[in-house]
Amino acid sequence: MALPPPDYPAPAKLNLFLHVVGRRADGYHLLQSAFTLIGHADVLRFRVRDDGVIARVNDVPGVPAAQDLAVRAALLLKEASGTPMGADIELEKRIPIGGGLGGGSSDAATTLVALNTLWKTGFEREALAEIGAGLGADVPFFVFGRNAWAEGIGDRLRELEMAPRWYVVLVPSVQVPTQAAYAAPELTRNTEALKMEDFSAFPAGFSVDGAGGSLRNDLEPVVVSRFPAVLECLEWLRKHAPAARMTGSGSCVFAAFGDRDAARRVIEALPAPMHGFIAQGLPRHPLLEQ
Repeated sequence: MALPPPDYPAPAKLNLFLHVVGRRADGYHLLQSAFTLIGHADVLRFRVRDDGVIARVNDVPGVPAAQDLAVRAALLLKEASGTPMGADIELEKRIPIGGGLGGGSSDAATTLVALNTLWKTGFEREALAEIGAGLGADVPFFVFGRNAWAEGIGDRLRELEMAPRWYVVLVPSVQVPTQAAYAAPELTRNTEALKMEDFSAFPAGFSVDGAGGSLRNDLEPVVVSRFPAVLECLEWLRKHAPAARMTGSGSCVFAAFGDRDAARRVIEALPAPMHGFIAQGLPRHPLLEQ
């Protein structure tokens, strides 16, 4: 009997802040952000095929196979490498869809890293990031595999050291279209740029006691004005952690805590029908050495 394929994790991320500092002529927004990986992950499994076919072998609610970034990443790697191999892809979806946690981008990055090893295509991390960049601005971060200070359109990354933190993440019952959030006419697009050293002056880059200086998510006012469920979760969480904010383009909101017990007390107090989870910040991607 053949052994089952190993699990390959695709961890979620949080934007500890997200500033829109400008806009390029081609319409892409210029950003500054700090990304942290968290221990809440999708799981992928791969079986190498010798007939060249790329196929997802299970149904994933809300993610048609043709739109699955893991499938698309596999196809891009196959094209870039010229390998005759294929793969069956199984995706166990645990990261909320449309929550600003980067689940699809993380799936794509894990697929690139895993199949690069399984297919023996021999690409360096930088090349894998370039292959995946066309699938989403967050893919290079997940390939990079470390907590990072991000600039440009999210593609210019520098490693960022952060103290251990536990996070409470609330999952509103809505999905926020990223493009719609960035297209909003009232979105602030001229936030003053920070230096990485300015961010690092905050404890762990993100306060656990409510102090946060000017750090914020510029997309948050846009989203909460359009999605009452996001506002409701954010207002509740701020009663327990004043520095709580939204991640990415939403809809998830989060707060940082110094230890697991403090985070657990908050999530256990969550009223119905709200739901969420706690997760520990990760120092690096579990597949960094792949």
